[in-house]
Amino acid sequence: MTVSSPPPQDARVIGPDWLARPATEVAPDLIGCWLMRSHPDQPDQPPQPCRIVETEAYRAGDPACHAYRKRTARNAVMFGPPGYSYVYLIYGIYHCLNVVVEPDGEPAAVLIRALEPVPPISHERDKPERVAAGPGKLCRALALDRSHSGLLLTPASGLWLEHRRPQDQAQVSRPDALVQTTRIGLTQGADLPWRWYLNDSASVSKR
Repeated sequence: MTVSSPPPQDARVIGPDWLARPATEVAPDLIGCWLMRSHPDQPDQPPQPCRIVETEAYRAGDPACHAYRKRTARNAVMFGPPGYSYVYLIYGIYHCLNVVVEPDGEPAAVLIRALEPVPPISHERDKPERVAAGPGKLCRALALDRSHSGLLLTPASGLWLEHRRPQDQAQVSRPDALVQTTRIGLTQGADLPWRWYLNDSASVSKR
């Protein structure tokens, strides 16, 4: 895989170095950070900011990890380098967005499970606070599919991560702000407490 140019020198943008850590460290640290979505073919439209409120970690040796058995064409992006997107399809209809983490060669990713779009995104099926309350919902709300897998997460690609704002840092630093629990919808590795969510967010997929 060809590595694109590094992200611009914007202190808010999360780069590969920050993501080159264990998934179980990055996943809780992403709570309160921002997923930004823009459309390069629509330069006049501002990006859609979405605050990350729920994540799950997946690592080598984890039976629920897509790279648990071997490297394939489908999961190759998970083996690094960090800072890329990994989007897969479940049940033939729902897309799920992951961020590749850990050093190059170590298969790992963080699943983005729920977002708070700010400003809200309206959708006929859901209340504004529930539009991105789940991995399939957030990909639908942001129009993400498998064509967005393997992107270097920078503004140039139209999909990138930004660090917490001061108010986000204050919120997640409060006692009991983050909840750590087991992951959802798994048949293997279901006992690992590798899911984190923002306790007071109405956009969490499931408590």
